[in-house]
Amino acid sequence: MAAARAASADAREAAAAARAALDVETREHVGRANRLAALTADHADWTRRAAQAASRIEQLDRERAKSQAELDGARDAPVELEARQVKLLDELALAEARRSKASNALAIAETAKSDAERTAREADTRAGAARERRAAGAAKLEAASERLTETAARLREACGVEPEALARTLAEEGRSPGSDLDSAERRLAQMERDRDAIGAVNLRAEDEAVEHTERLNRLLAERADLAGAVGKLRRGIETLNGEGRERLLAAFEVINGHFQSLFLALFGGGQAELRLVESDDPLEAGLEIFACPPGKRLATMSLMSGGEQALTATALIFGVFLANPAPVCVLDEVDAPLDDANVDRFCNLLHEMRRRTATRFIAITHNPVTMARMDRLFGVTMPERGVSQLVSVDLRQAETMAAE
Repeated sequence: MAAARAASADAREAAAAARAALDVETREHVGRANRLAALTADHADWTRRAAQAASRIEQLDRERAKSQAELDGARDAPVELEARQVKLLDELALAEARRSKASNALAIAETAKSDAERTAREADTRAGAARERRAAGAAKLEAASERLTETAARLREACGVEPEALARTLAEEGRSPGSDLDSAERRLAQMERDRDAIGAVNLRAEDEAVEHTERLNRLLAERADLAGAVGKLRRGIETLNGEGRERLLAAFEVINGHFQSLFLALFGGGQAELRLVESDDPLEAGLEIFACPPGKRLATMSLMSGGEQALTATALIFGVFLANPAPVCVLDEVDAPLDDANVDRFCNLLHEMRRRTATRFIAITHNPVTMARMDRLFGVTMPERGVSQLVSVDLRQAETMAAE
């Protein structure tokens, strides 16, 4: 039993050793199989890489050959470009000569055209004057013919003979018919004018005189009333003008002060002022804006850039609002000519104006910086074709919700 137990223990040890050796051999076999699979995959990968490298080498060889050909062609390009440049310079000189010749011809043609137009205007003027003289002569001839006819008729009526017979009679008597005829005609015309001036007998002359006297007295009274009303109106106008000048100057000083302070806040320095120009009377004077941003000299607003003009105009508008705030102010694309830094200054000023006044500011803008500084955004979107929808976003509420 003891020998059997010893043999059994030895057999168990041998079996355990054999199982351990088998496990080791099994693990080594699995590792060798995995290693073989990895080496096979690496071999396939390197084979593929070698094929790609060979293909890449062939492509690089082709590109090198192509680049070499382009390089060989580029070596000859300077000579061709120089020849082309010389040819273009020659063509430019010829074109410049043609242009100069054409300019001279154009100047000559314009001079000839101006001379022709001046000659045509002078001819039109002379033709107009000739037409006027012709019309005047025709009118005089017609008037003379009518006068001759009327004179002949009066002679027939006064003397009972034809004008030709009267002329012969006067010639036989040795008198000049021209002078007697002219003097008789003048006397006749004077007598007719005297008769017409006397007029017909008016039997209501006395009654009409009384009526005219009453009307004259009434008109004189109305004239006196009108003179008094005109004087009173002029005094009222002078009073209103005086009060208007005082109020205008007071408002001008207030707005000018606000404008200067807002300009300094917008530009971070500089100088600005409003001036009344072209007249000593404030009611008739014009308004001129003088401003100079930092680093520039004082000049009129028209000499400033577009962005500077926009900021200056904004300062003036807000200065007027500080003097007399309005319930609503609409700003349409005021920040369009401004850069980001000036847009930020504009938004800061807008918030300051909202704090100091009760005005509601509505800014129409496409600038994202301005939109980000607003309290509420309104936009129009088109969810469906042909259907517009108004969208409103409360930025303050959105910030509160995001913070929570």
